[in-house]
Amino acid sequence: MTITDEGVYSGMPARDLGERGWERPWSGPNGGQCVEAKQLTDGRVAVRQSTDPAGPALIYPPEEIAAFVRGVEQGLAAHLATG
Repeated sequence: MTITDEGVYSGMPARDLGERGWERPWSGPNGGQCVEAKQLTDGRVAVRQSTDPAGPALIYPPEEIAAFVRGVEQGLAAHLATG
């Protein structure tokens, strides 16, 4: 299924974005439950849960993904990894 970037919205079923192009840049220690990301043609990034690939996809502008990655690199999200 091909979908135009104009028809992409946060919360849409991830399956509507197709199965190609999803990557696992953030994988759990067992390789099981992961966050998968897919760069869309307009530069936005779709994020989904690997254990629910047909579930909702969250759509972020590239600036928000870049800010998140910078924050992680600076240790600003370290508290999320402790529990």
